[in-house]
Amino acid sequence: MDGWGVMTDAAELARQGEPFALATVVWRQGPSSSRQGSRAIITAAGELRGWIGGACAEPVVIREAQRVISAGEPRLLLLGSAEQFGITGQFGGAVPDGMLVIPISCLSDGALEVYIEPVVPVPHLVVVGHSPMAHTLAQLARTLGWRTDLVDGPDFTADQANEYAMVVVASQGHNDEALLERAIAARPAYLGLVGSRKRGEAVLGYLADRGVPADQLARVTVPAGLDLGSTAHQEIAVSILAELVQLRAAGKLAGPAGAGAGAGAARSAANWPAARGSSASGQAARGPSASGPGLAAETTDPVCGMTVTAGPDAMPLEHDGATYYFCCAGCRQAFSRDPAAYVKGEARC
Repeated sequence: MDGWGVMTDAAELARQGEPFALATVVWRQGPSSSRQGSRAIITAAGELRGWIGGACAEPVVIREAQRVISAGEPRLLLLGSAEQFGITGQFGGAVPDGMLVIPISCLSDGALEVYIEPVVPVPHLVVVGHSPMAHTLAQLARTLGWRTDLVDGPDFTADQANEYAMVVVASQGHNDEALLERAIAARPAYLGLVGSRKRGEAVLGYLADRGVPADQLARVTVPAGLDLGSTAHQEIAVSILAELVQLRAAGKLAGPAGAGAGAGAARSAANWPAARGSSASGQAARGPSASGPGLAAETTDPVCGMTVTAGPDAMPLEHDGATYYFCCAGCRQAFSRDPAAYVKGEARC
């Protein structure tokens, strides 16, 4: 890959939201296998794409590039033999400030100056939902120059985010459980759910009972955003964006999944186990329906009486040979604790 070809790969990495370093040879002294203007990309994992020099130069450049990515600061390297950096060397014994000198004897009389700069892509925010708050949050993020996707709940898939993205589920109770489960599968750097702590407990408890790993549930921030008290939807959007800016400034959202778990994990990890008091906990549930041929498209939540569409998103629960559907995890949880009361129609939430 030649120097300009590297730039195509760089644009693709930036589009994916992956941080990397760009190394450029700014000066060379022969003999050397590199040439002035040679470029290479180095990823955080240490993968090198392009050409920066031979077997001696490459490991050094990769090592220093990873340090550049971590620190977020560029470096100028001078690679060559120890003798070159003496009184008779390129700089007459006075190496410029800010240049990192790394003697490499296997370059013989050759030497390289390599400039390594970190490339931090534009933040990628995925807002899931169509509420006024979701639209406001997306608009605010775009004013910061962030790459922002506003996705309606039914259209959201795990493929729309990755480990460098920030995902905010703002579906206002419409299939929160299913949407959050899809978002967790993407393992984003940040994952927040808009809703009360009580609702968050129910949602996370339901997902725990579905087998979602505890360490992934602990990374969900509930409620998303800084605590500003009772606020309007515009202010909720501001509080969420403020939290994301704060986490990025602290360096907690700069890496793959797990690197940004810090702030939100403390809030959610203490919440979700509390929702697991029954064998099947969850959110608002909608509608019971007998299983078997002729299953109606719509049915009724046995707990609250709401009409729901029978299907996987309605959190089905088997009891006494029949399948019941719910509007949210809270109703499903109530039903699982005392099915007989609701089957007989003796209780309502």
